[in-house]
Amino acid sequence: MKPYTNAKQPKVSVIIPIFNERKTIASVIIEAYNVHKHVEVIVVSNGTTDGSLQIARNMGAKVIAFDHLLGHDVGRSIGARAAQGSILLFTDGDIVIPAKQMKPLIAAVEQGVDVALNGYSGPVKCKKVHKVVLAKHSLNYLLMRPDLKGASMTAIPHALSRNAVEAIGFEALSVPPKAQAIAIQKGLRVKALKVINVGSKNPLRRKTRPNDPIGKMIVGDHIEAIHWVLTHSAN
Repeated sequence: MKPYTNAKQPKVSVIIPIFNERKTIASVIIEAYNVHKHVEVIVVSNGTTDGSLQIARNMGAKVIAFDHLLGHDVGRSIGARAAQGSILLFTDGDIVIPAKQMKPLIAAVEQGVDVALNGYSGPVKCKKVHKVVLAKHSLNYLLMRPDLKGASMTAIPHALSRNAVEAIGFEALSVPPKAQAIAIQKGLRVKALKVINVGSKNPLRRKTRPNDPIGKMIVGDHIEAIHWVLTHSAN
């Protein structure tokens, strides 16, 4: 018997991209089911081979599986296309975040926010600020939203209204900084909420130091977003 099942008419869709997350995926899904009474959980497999998919299926999640590797955040776009809820909550399969910390994001959207961000900005009180943190702050400054500091759609968790998803476009969700830029440029209500410190929980970042290819990719995404802003500001 499945411990959980997706709601037939979900209010909230929780989108979870995964790549070999056998150790954490069950806990992530449990927390996802607990964010709202009417919820669906969508797991998007990014070339998973370790049995994570079966765990997700056994727990009643809707699974969208790809045998090959997708782009790093492409799963967000794919999951959003399949979502039925009026609120979309994005998290990752390798970081377990308690439902009670994610519920305020959903509540903010219910109260009229279009893009509810994790207020996490990354460490700035240090001699050498990480390039990803600098990129996030720079983009928000360019967008004339210094109040957001380093809050970013790159970081999980964050929640979007259905209106925001349609305004941003599914494809842009695969490049989170660009999606954020589009949201702000289109006048959507973007708000950074209470900090959920996911930096210390990120196993991928710890594994990839000092070369940090993920960090380089994120900086590249921000450069793409900055180019989009400059191009569209000129028009």
